[in-house]
Amino acid sequence: MKKSSRVQIGCEEFRRTLAVSRRGFVKAGVLGMAGLSLAELLRIEAAAAVSGKSPSRQKSVIILWMRGGPSQIDTWDMKPNAPSEYRGEFKPVSTKVPGIQICEHLPMSAKIMDKWSIIRSLHHTDAGHSAGDQICFTGYPPGQNVDQNYYPSIGSIVAKQLQHENPKLPAYVMIPKMVPGTGPAYLGQQAIPFETFVDPAQPGPFSLPNFEPPTGVSLDRLDDRQKLLSGFDKLRRDVDQSGQLESMDRFQHQAWDIVSGKAARAAFDLDAEPQTVRERYGFGTPFSSRTATGGGAPAWSQRVLLARRLVEAGVRLVTVDLRWWDTHSDNFYSLKEGFLPRFDRAYSALIEDLDQRGLLETTMVVAWGEFGRSPRISNDGGRDHWPGVFSAAVAGGGIQGGRVVGESDDKGGLPKDNAKSPQDVLATMYRHLSVDTSVSYLDRQGRPIPVLPHGEPVQELFS
Repeated sequence: MKKSSRVQIGCEEFRRTLAVSRRGFVKAGVLGMAGLSLAELLRIEAAAAVSGKSPSRQKSVIILWMRGGPSQIDTWDMKPNAPSEYRGEFKPVSTKVPGIQICEHLPMSAKIMDKWSIIRSLHHTDAGHSAGDQICFTGYPPGQNVDQNYYPSIGSIVAKQLQHENPKLPAYVMIPKMVPGTGPAYLGQQAIPFETFVDPAQPGPFSLPNFEPPTGVSLDRLDDRQKLLSGFDKLRRDVDQSGQLESMDRFQHQAWDIVSGKAARAAFDLDAEPQTVRERYGFGTPFSSRTATGGGAPAWSQRVLLARRLVEAGVRLVTVDLRWWDTHSDNFYSLKEGFLPRFDRAYSALIEDLDQRGLLETTMVVAWGEFGRSPRISNDGGRDHWPGVFSAAVAGGGIQGGRVVGESDDKGGLPKDNAKSPQDVLATMYRHLSVDTSVSYLDRQGRPIPVLPHGEPVQELFS
């Protein structure tokens, strides 16, 4: 039989075999075996494969993304001496570290203040949610479409530079899915995050759709299909003169290894956690404000526990969506009854859990949002968008606990001392991960763009 005939027969057989199962994988949130989105994640430049680092105990970052913008005055930078229309209803509480006070509704975090620190002088100039997302995840101002990445997110840079160090797990994970600012821009599909899609905060067993074969198809059958696809790949290579298809096949096989491999399955198996640990992080139920425009707090505590499992397994950067802190009205009820208690429980559990497991030194945890809230309370009992000054809680990765970096003015509206930028926070995370920020990547117009436009690590957190 001529080679062209064999290729034609192979194509027809491949299409027939793939038809049903491809639909199943698309329904489950991933493509068929011939086009896994994970495969795109793994298309990395060959030059990046040179590394002398051991995959064991690699450094990681967990970003607890408080989208919507948490109020600095009602969390980590209270102003008890300000007029009532600024200071609000909450009272400060002393922490384990003398001289540092935080909100009374964060008592668990206050008890472990020696393990984490606060930056109180962050600022930028854009009051839009998605614009702030772009600034805090990329270090660059937004483009015309603020929901679209014009520059790569920190996670995409991490995937670009570090994915090769542990090919059995994705380097960059979003729980449960991407938010504005987290995309790869001109780095392409190889640098997109692995999204869980299914929310671990939902009740019942946690089952990741990316790891679930179509109904009625066992892993053994999928393995048989993998062999079939390998045979089809060989047929394709027979007619490929450039060698590009062979390289493509290699990344697809790596993607298959992740999806079907024990390492990834074990890392994402949240149900393997002891019930006592899951309870320590908290469960809770979704919370909505009493007003239509107020914030709402989903039950995201278990997302934080999953992040710990992932970095323990070797994932380099995990972003956890803790939205939606947009308290234009009913600010104090929303924070007291929803956001603060569950954040306090989950955050303190994470820090203590990492510390007890010997992971805090290698895992940096950054909790922040795209901006803060306005110092003056509105007529609706809320606070509005405010990039003029905001705070971040930071821990691990060599950061010394019990520190406060920077200071805001007496009403919590502007930096007063030692102002810091989102780019400084990004630079701090990049240095921890040993990401080379001196590298430039070509944008879609062929122009070299640095990883960061400016910014320096926040050295006061370490020395």
